[in-house]
Amino acid sequence: MKTLKLLSLALGALILPGALLAHHGNAAFDSKNPLTLKGTVTEWFWANPHCILQFDSADDKGQVVHWAAETSNPADMVNRNWSKLSLKPGDAVSVTLEPAKNGKPVGRILEVVLPSGQKLSGGFGSLEKTPLTGPSGGSAPAPK
Repeated sequence: MKTLKLLSLALGALILPGALLAHHGNAAFDSKNPLTLKGTVTEWFWANPHCILQFDSADDKGQVVHWAAETSNPADMVNRNWSKLSLKPGDAVSVTLEPAKNGKPVGRILEVVLPSGQKLSGGFGSLEKTPLTGPSGGSAPAPK
């Protein structure tokens, strides 16, 4: 029985790092062809491990497409001037994202332009042109 526990721990130590890397990898997203979509917020989830923005946007044929796009985690997003109240259903936004390679309407947010014109970084990619500032006005850590 002790041997079985040790074997399970050893296998877990070998498998877990690969699973973590796969979760944080970018192979599923098309980082070379970002999309900018105008849409209407339907839901804003402020939660770990990633915040999720759901929004509706019209495709080339005028059909409404329901998108879901992730940002980084809430703690990182606070450092990028986001909050739980940054978005609300009905807000008209412009979302730049890395779309899923499989063609599904999901992606990773690079930037959101709010109705006020304020631009917020999604925590992924390189659309940031100025240093980030945290809630206290100081420099936030660089994205990893």
